[in-house]
Amino acid sequence: MSAPDETLPTSTLIERTGIEIIPESDRAAKPRDLFWPWFAANVSVFGMSYGSFVLGFGISFWQATIVSVIGIVVSFFLCGLIAIAGKRGSAPTMVLSRAAFGVHGQKVPGIVSWLTSIGWETFLSITAVLATATIISELGGDGDSVWLKIAAILIVAALIVAASVLGYHTIMKLQSVLTWITGIVTILYIILAIPQIDLAGVMAQPSGNIGHVIGALVMVMTGFGLGWINIAADWSRYQKRTASDGAIVWWNTFGGAIAPVILVIFGLLLAGSNDELFQGVQNDPVGALAKILPVWVLVPFLITAILALVSGAVLGIYSSGLTLLSLGIRIPRPSAAAIDGVILTLGTIWVVFFAQSFLGPFQSFLITLGVPLAAWAGILIADILHRRKDYDDAALFDAKGRYGSWDWTSIITMIVASVIGWGFVINNFAQDASWNNWQGYLLFLIGGKDGDWAYANLGVFLALVIGFIVCWFARAGKIRRQEAV
Repeated sequence: MSAPDETLPTSTLIERTGIEIIPESDRAAKPRDLFWPWFAANVSVFGMSYGSFVLGFGISFWQATIVSVIGIVVSFFLCGLIAIAGKRGSAPTMVLSRAAFGVHGQKVPGIVSWLTSIGWETFLSITAVLATATIISELGGDGDSVWLKIAAILIVAALIVAASVLGYHTIMKLQSVLTWITGIVTILYIILAIPQIDLAGVMAQPSGNIGHVIGALVMVMTGFGLGWINIAADWSRYQKRTASDGAIVWWNTFGGAIAPVILVIFGLLLAGSNDELFQGVQNDPVGALAKILPVWVLVPFLITAILALVSGAVLGIYSSGLTLLSLGIRIPRPSAAAIDGVILTLGTIWVVFFAQSFLGPFQSFLITLGVPLAAWAGILIADILHRRKDYDDAALFDAKGRYGSWDWTSIITMIVASVIGWGFVINNFAQDASWNNWQGYLLFLIGGKDGDWAYANLGVFLALVIGFIVCWFARAGKIRRQEAV
């Protein structure tokens, strides 16, 4: 199969470009343009909820602060490295992954990527609906009304699907607007919530051991940058091939990390000051944050919170549609986004109306997929850092080209790294997600499932490092030969 035609028009309202190479005439974006989608998707007040999640590992405020800053910045830096591939190849992340896994071998990480994106966008949709119900209750309405929840689901799903179907150019324009709206209201929230902070209570939080600290670090990394890493190149594929690699990495990292760092630290202050808020966030991450606000600000808070969550979900569903196409599904890109939108809506309905809990199972799901995703990221980062030339556009779509059909070194490394990684993570929500209790089979090597390291989720780090180191050395010669052609 040859590379798709690069002469197709892309200037219509709905972006028709799928997984094909972006024509040179359309590569007009600048590195600083990357700030807008990454900032808008991560400036949500939902970021404050991570204050409760991090302190839930039983660590002190200062430990949690250090963990949060390092985890957020490093994880978005890794996204920036992946984004370099988008500039060099002008194609979606999972298509560019074919250079490391083979044209058909890419389907292995592609399935993991698609499941991760679907999970994230559904989670954000669910959070928006639950926040709507909670805030309506605070305003004196019936937050448990079935019709209210149905209306919220339909509105949220419609916003997410509509933006993702319209495509890249619409999303970039919307993100630049949403950045200002969500940023202003988030600052207002911080100002109004400052009186709730009890510094004495915050500083009284006991310190945790090294296993708890690393567990919190892994959770932060998977919840922020590593949660986006499988789509990082999707937003840099409209960059000029002459753009600076360093600038791509900087704007990706800065745009993604600056808001979460501030929001999580403020969330730590709130969670450490208020036990009721700390517990409430576990079941309703955004709605619980609204309960400490005066009534007059709840409506703008609700609107902004929904828009911010939708902003993040739009990036996910747009990219999950591209991933679906990269797996060999032959449908137009807007149709792929619409299909994922239907799945998102059904998942939201199930959780809102039928599931007993969702945050615990979601976090368990996140860590489970985080292991193979980390292995894939390590492999692809090693591949990107070795390469010195742009990708062979035609070979990305031709199993007989220089990248081949299956790269067994990468595939076997990903599988082995995942098996090892799953052995060193544990299901923190055994009661709510009993289907995931099979993990942790190698923890006996470091103290067992009751030891200090049991909840450190070392498997995510191990998968990332194994993937990187093995392929850095094992595939170096192959990459040199590919680029010599």
